[in-house]
Amino acid sequence: MQYLQLNVSTTSLQDYEVDLLVWQLGQIGYESFETEPGMLYAYIPKTAYDAESLKPLLQTPYQVETLPDKDWNEEWEKNFFQPIVIAGECVVHSTFHKDVPKARYDIAINPQMAFGTGHHATTSSMMAWILEDPFAGKAVLDMGCGTAILGILAAMRGADPVTGIDVDDWCIRNGAENCALNGVSIELLLGNADSLKGRRFDIVLANINRNILLSDMHAYADTLPAGGVLYMSGFYTEDIPLIAAEATRLGLRQAGVKEKDNWVAVKFVK
Repeated sequence: MQYLQLNVSTTSLQDYEVDLLVWQLGQIGYESFETEPGMLYAYIPKTAYDAESLKPLLQTPYQVETLPDKDWNEEWEKNFFQPIVIAGECVVHSTFHKDVPKARYDIAINPQMAFGTGHHATTSSMMAWILEDPFAGKAVLDMGCGTAILGILAAMRGADPVTGIDVDDWCIRNGAENCALNGVSIELLLGNADSLKGRRFDIVLANINRNILLSDMHAYADTLPAGGVLYMSGFYTEDIPLIAAEATRLGLRQAGVKEKDNWVAVKFVK
């Protein structure tokens, strides 16, 4: 499949604005992203590219170039996705990996460009919370589930039922494939925070980005009973006061923080 590479200057953008742009590009078909100081690179199949859809999103200089025709999924997986062990207890790998380290929990993920292999600091920190806290018998929501890696680990830790919700049907399909690979049953739904009305969970996992979390936190909190737990990531250490202020307004108490590479995963209790 032939891909296009979108090159966006980010020198005038704050970190959270880059994260929001990545999310917005994901909504219009961009499948993978790379960053370096001052630049964002986004990739989309040539058949899915729509120049007009970029105009409302990009206020900074950008260029689009055509890449050589090759299997970019295979290229990305072989060169960038390697097995990883989380907190000494959970190994994440793909089906093509050999000599996979042994761990108590073994998760096979074929990401196909959906977010969530455990390598990003936000995902690994959220997984560390799941490995540390009790999940057995809990009703769990994996909000913005991506590959469904968080829901899969929660199910392996005894959570039941587990629900995953994402706005991208690509993620829902990939999540279903990964659930089948790991022999777990998760209800996967296409939707957003509006899909939570009338639903109840003991635990909510939300690894998204700061602006969406601030916008939708009220919907997450409404699903929780007293004593319910909300874990959130996708933002930086300096964003904690803003996130915590909104959580406090919603009756949530901050109960812990995990930090890695200035990214954080924060635990709140209702």
